[in-house]
Amino acid sequence: MSDIRQIKPDELEKLIEKDAEIRVIDVREEEEVAQGMIPTAQHIPLGTIPETLQNLDPANEYVMVCRSGKRSMNASEYLMAHGFKNVHNLEGGMLKWNGELVF
Repeated sequence: MSDIRQIKPDELEKLIEKDAEIRVIDVREEEEVAQGMIPTAQHIPLGTIPETLQNLDPANEYVMVCRSGKRSMNASEYLMAHGFKNVHNLEGGMLKWNGELVF
C-alpha cells in the first residue's frame, strides 16, 4: 500500500476555487490532454517527469492527475522518492472529475 495521500475530485475543485497554493500536474499523453484539462493544471507527460523534475520545487504542494489515477500514482511515488513531501494523487483521475475543463 502506498503512502501517497489521495485527494477527492470535489476537494481539489474547492482548493482551486479558493486559489489555494496547490499545483496540479497532468501526466497524461498529448491526445488525452486535448480532451480537456483541469484549470490551472500543468501538462508534464509521465515519461518526461524524470527530466523535468529539476523544474519543480519540492517545497510546493502537488496533485498528480491522469485518466484513472494509476499513472499519476506512479508519478506521485516518483516525486516522493526524490524528496517531495507534499504530493497527492487525484482519486479516480479524470474519469471522476466533474469540474470545469480547459482546452
